[in-house]
Amino acid sequence: MKNFRSAIIGCGAIFPTHGVSVKHCERATLVAVCDIIKERAEKTAEKYACAAYTDYIEMLDKEKIDVVHICLPHYLHAPVAIECMKRGKHVITEKPLSVSVSDAQAMIDASEKHGVTLACIFQNRFNAGTQFVRNMFLSGELGAIKGARCSVTWYRPDSYYVADDWHGTWDKEGGGVIINQAIHTLDAMRYIMNAKPIEVYATIANRGDTHIEVEDTAEGAILFDNGVRANFHAINYYSFDDEVEINLDFEKGRAKILSDRATVKMSDGRILSSVTEPLSDIDYGEIKAYWGVNHFRQIDNVYKCLESGEEMFVDLKGAFETLKIVCAIYESGKSGAKVKI
Repeated sequence: MKNFRSAIIGCGAIFPTHGVSVKHCERATLVAVCDIIKERAEKTAEKYACAAYTDYIEMLDKEKIDVVHICLPHYLHAPVAIECMKRGKHVITEKPLSVSVSDAQAMIDASEKHGVTLACIFQNRFNAGTQFVRNMFLSGELGAIKGARCSVTWYRPDSYYVADDWHGTWDKEGGGVIINQAIHTLDAMRYIMNAKPIEVYATIANRGDTHIEVEDTAEGAILFDNGVRANFHAINYYSFDDEVEINLDFEKGRAKILSDRATVKMSDGRILSSVTEPLSDIDYGEIKAYWGVNHFRQIDNVYKCLESGEEMFVDLKGAFETLKIVCAIYESGKSGAKVKI
């Protein structure tokens, strides 16, 4: 079994989902962490018994590293990933791939040019409910898909946005509720449908009390190549983080996913439900509950595929298609016109 030497850039809120996951991966060893805040980098390094850096270039120069995890603000995903890949490092980046389609394409091009793997985190594809409905659909048990819709109604106060200099900005976050929160739900819906998006018609707005430049509201329609026009609705000014919801209408039944649970009502009267299997042996510490427990499943799968050469469970092409949806929503929302993908 091969052992990959890993490094994580960014020791902020999302770090534990990567640090703990690497710790539990048989094929990985965390050798270094990097953060521009020296105290945070050193504190994290002490906890994980590895080296600390404040400059990722210095870290890449001094440490022997096979895989780099990127846990940085969205706008830094592309330049940091490309620099790492130029140096022959495999990259696992948090979602989204980047803040633009062109930057994401540059990342993919760098991966191919330098013969390294690029992976993007969409851990919710591992959710039991998502897998349950997708597998039933792909098996033919549900027949053709007729319609789909999803909703995310969460709460993000001003304090969330003023905690740093990148949330709530177009240039650094790349958007608001769509690119940061609803992107996982849009990805899961697209993944279940197993279809390619071809057109988006959307509206975006800022209707809450937060002083941000990006949207806290978005709704619209996504046309897929199977003829289905899916609907989405997302807000960041509800009173609490309600359960995300995905509804899908098939020829032989209707499926409803709430968070990670699914219920399918078949046309013949049967009611089928998914069974959630939490990773009780993985303790990520104090993280946000809606991140779920599946970071380890995806990260472990990436390392297994790096060794075996097999295709990753969360495919890069799918992550790119989801980003195309996100960017098309913003283009349509700003222009007021339909956008072809």
